[in-house]
Amino acid sequence: MKVKRFSDSHEFEVELVSREGAKLHARIDGREVEARVEPLFDGSTIVTLHGRRIRVAARRRRESILVAAGPAAFEFRAIEERTARAAYGLVTPEVTAPMPGKVLKVMVHAGERVEAGRPLVVMEAMKMETTLYAEGAAIVKRIAVAPGDAVDHGAVLIELSPVSPPSSPASDRQDS
Repeated sequence: MKVKRFSDSHEFEVELVSREGAKLHARIDGREVEARVEPLFDGSTIVTLHGRRIRVAARRRRESILVAAGPAAFEFRAIEERTARAAYGLVTPEVTAPMPGKVLKVMVHAGERVEAGRPLVVMEAMKMETTLYAEGAAIVKRIAVAPGDAVDHGAVLIELSPVSPPSSPASDRQDS
């Protein structure tokens, strides 16, 4: 995904390469970055990068992504979604609880197709509601929770499947 910082015209190419537990590997403008992420109860996260710990909170708001990192705040806008190569894959095939809490609402059904930004689950922790959204187009494969369920940090809430790429007209044609 390409994003542009709203306060200036600097563009960033951001790609999540992999995530294994608390370890996150990303590529920012072609530079490999490894960070450790520790979700907090309030929905924010402690990010450890090059030995430095920073509290980060991010929220998606319509076309923007609002990010507070330590004392700084930024607004980013997506200017280009993921490349076609990744358009039909999933960054993460599971939606997990970012903190321990209670499931308030499940807003999708198994078998349903969802698009990027679609609300999936609403959770409550410490009297604060957090909505979890689809990162990209997907099919809801399985819902592992119901409203009222108490969940631990990292618990799988929803499993997703990639959306199949549309077939091209040339591949549908049969020569006679």
